Amino acid sequence: MAGRRGQGSLSFEHRGECQDSKRHRGCVGLWRGVTSEVLDGKRVRVKVSAKTKTEAQAKLKAKLEEQGQGVRSSGTYTVRQCVEDWLAHGLDGRSAKTESTYREAVEPLLAILGSRTLRDLTATDVRRALVGIAKTRSTRSVQIAHNVLTRAVQRAAAHDLVGRNVSALAERPQGQTAGRPSKAMTRDVAIRLVQAAEADSIIGSYLILSIMTGIRPEEARALRWDHVDLDGATIHVWRSTRAHGDVKTVKSRRTLEIASQAVEALRRRQAQQEHDRVQAREVWHETGLVFTTSIGTEMDSHNIRRSMRRLTKAAGLGEAWTPRELRHTFVSIASEAGVPIEEIAALAGHSTTRTTELVYRKELRPVLRTGATVMGELLAAGQ
Repeated sequence: MAGRRGQGSLSFEHRGECQDSKRHRGCVGLWRGVTSEVLDGKRVRVKVSAKTKTEAQAKLKAKLEEQGQGVRSSGTYTVRQCVEDWLAHGLDGRSAKTESTYREAVEPLLAILGSRTLRDLTATDVRRALVGIAKTRSTRSVQIAHNVLTRAVQRAAAHDLVGRNVSALAERPQGQTAGRPSKAMTRDVAIRLVQAAEADSIIGSYLILSIMTGIRPEEARALRWDHVDLDGATIHVWRSTRAHGDVKTVKSRRTLEIASQAVEALRRRQAQQEHDRVQAREVWHETGLVFTTSIGTEMDSHNIRRSMRRLTKAAGLGEAWTPRELRHTFVSIASEAGVPIEEIAALAGHSTTRTTELVYRKELRPVLRTGATVMGELLAAGQ
């Protein structure tokens, strides 16, 4: 069955004997659609196929609309290539760790959709694939995978490689958990950690500052002495170890009052660093950072985790704790003490209280009273 000029053509391709020569009801086969146009002196043909006539007509119409909009989608450009292009060229300023996280999260989705050509991808395809991976993965993992695919297809659309972003139209299912489970120390465990950290000149000040303020690990490692006011008991959280050097969000740039225990910990850190500088002599690297190795270089996340495991094990707290969980602990204890969620979100540098509620929802309680200085009072108990 041929279409009119400019509308492509539609026909039924049999895979057996014809049962209905007019409408092909009961016939085994596929509906085929073809569009063609002349580009740079060459005729370009685009084909579609579907099990039903209605679906084939819809696909054919979409291809004609693409041609009318100047979209030059390729019959060989796959979903995997689309995502790889975005990971390679669409993450300016992001760290290698971020790229690795995105790549790992989207891989289960690409295992299902990666070989599909991008121009033939539908919202239904994306939805089915998301439902498939949601059976064995958390809601957060499903969300990241979907976001990566959506942003990759959006970039392809911006470069006229596809007509529309079908991934953005797909509904995202819930995964195996309603959200990322949070893990935080109880108040008693946090007190024991602070006590053990006070006697450790290498990692102790880092742990005390982190648990007392809730700053992110990448913010703590990037903290500079010129952003610390020990006399005023404040720190300016303006930098991070992210690729661009800036903090995570606009609201992450904040000035925090710190408890007296944190002030004393930083004074000990200052003295220890001066000792290290004298000992290192000509091999010392002056970086201006608060937390450094014995020769002044920046401490990486592996240094921090290894030292923290050593300290928590020695303190009888086990080796399962990570630096980021000190941030969870800060929010948990502050919430338990009745600090309002709006203030906790501001102290933690969250863009909205929704983030605070989703990540720390098990610990959050109704508002009872305000004040971040409660951390100093609570973690001083029993000393």
